[in-house]
Amino acid sequence: MKTSSTIIIAVIAAAIGAFGYRVLAPIKMAAPTQQTEKSAKEGKPGNEHVEHDEHGADRIRISDVKLAAAGATFAEAGPATLTETLSFNGVLRANQETVVQVTPRFPGIVRAIRKRIGDTVAKDDMLAAIESNQSLTVYDLKAPISGTIIDRQISLGEYASEQKPSFVVADLSTIWVDLSVYRQDLHRVKVGDEVLINPDDGTADIKGTISYVAPVGASDTQTALARVVLPNPSGGLRPGLFVTARLVLAERKVPVAVVAGAIQTLENKTVVFVREGDDTLEARPVETGDSDQNFIEIRAGISPGEKYVAENSFVVKAEMGKGEAEHD
Repeated sequence: MKTSSTIIIAVIAAAIGAFGYRVLAPIKMAAPTQQTEKSAKEGKPGNEHVEHDEHGADRIRISDVKLAAAGATFAEAGPATLTETLSFNGVLRANQETVVQVTPRFPGIVRAIRKRIGDTVAKDDMLAAIESNQSLTVYDLKAPISGTIIDRQISLGEYASEQKPSFVVADLSTIWVDLSVYRQDLHRVKVGDEVLINPDDGTADIKGTISYVAPVGASDTQTALARVVLPNPSGGLRPGLFVTARLVLAERKVPVAVVAGAIQTLENKTVVFVREGDDTLEARPVETGDSDQNFIEIRAGISPGEKYVAENSFVVKAEMGKGEAEHD
């Protein structure tokens, strides 16, 4: 009886095992398809997988559309003129030779105000009407020159004194650029030197010439003043705003250069991201030379005419870093 029970249990176990094998047999790893192999080779979707060329340089596939969306722009490597410059900080000021303070001829009460700060006036335009304390008659206070009202010191109904300017009129068609020159640079700055004024408003540099260098310095800043007079027909240069300026000391032409924003450091190498083919960028190791504020000389690594990422190249560096991390 015990033997028969054992045999029955063995038969049931064998049957269950066979059934389980048939159920589980279809659940197995599918053979890799061509698409799967391609995905594994290229990495994640979006084609940012990092590869290496025959020289060991890193490459990454990024389309022009994606780069443009990130603000990256391209340029072609080529000859450039590098400049050795001296930089200054400066401030725009009204040309004091064309600024006039307007004071009443006779003291009295202000009965009317015709112009306010910011108004443009022509010569002999009425600025205000003042009732004289002496004659009790009202006379006109007129603009002595054409220009812009940059200050007003009177209000309607108040007493206007002949000892205090009521208005300040300035002709802003020319403007002063007062530059601060440090004492160690004074021997390099002379009247007649050409400077490039950067108004810091997104527009191009403005060329000017130093017309005056102060014979005395300022004890608090240990600087001396150098002045440039600029034309200002549109009024875009406004007194009181800060600017920067560069004095060109020397120039040198180089056969190959890239813009300064193209240079990046990757794995302790100085690289420029060069376009290879339609969607591939190569982190090209380069040997740099002299530089200025705009360009960096390339002595080896890039040939004239090659297309490279000029601005916002850090976007490519970041994508390459992500690709390397996913590859690892």
